[in-house]
Amino acid sequence: MQWEVLEHTGGVAVVPIDDNGEVLMVRQYRHSVGEALLELPAGTVKRGEDHAECAARELQEEVGMAAARLDLIGEFFLAPGYSSELMRVYLASGLTPSSLPQDEDEEIAVERVPFADAVRLALSGSIRDAKSVAGLLLAAHKR
Repeated sequence: MQWEVLEHTGGVAVVPIDDNGEVLMVRQYRHSVGEALLELPAGTVKRGEDHAECAARELQEEVGMAAARLDLIGEFFLAPGYSSELMRVYLASGLTPSSLPQDEDEEIAVERVPFADAVRLALSGSIRDAKSVAGLLLAAHKR
């Protein structure tokens, strides 16, 4: 038997919650599913990059914020049937404006969603991105 496995450097997702209790989420078009999805900011860890550094970078690139505090709240394999990608989820707080350029292939719109509403959207199936559902539920459990 032959197995095909996608070797992956890992990924991060960030649950950025501002001082008003709103989650800064991103809406971006995903070609593979043919629609724009509401998601947590996230990205791929560069080879040799620390996961927390990646989370801080993605937060700046995707929502234009830096976090005074980044806490690891969980991790999981995204698709262990074919990929080694380990996704780590961080809760970000103490947000202040600080941006880095977005990746060239990303068209992202930032949406602020009250935390309780975001959790309800995840539980109702309105948020269908797995890392975002898992990240919001992990954050709800930690809060």
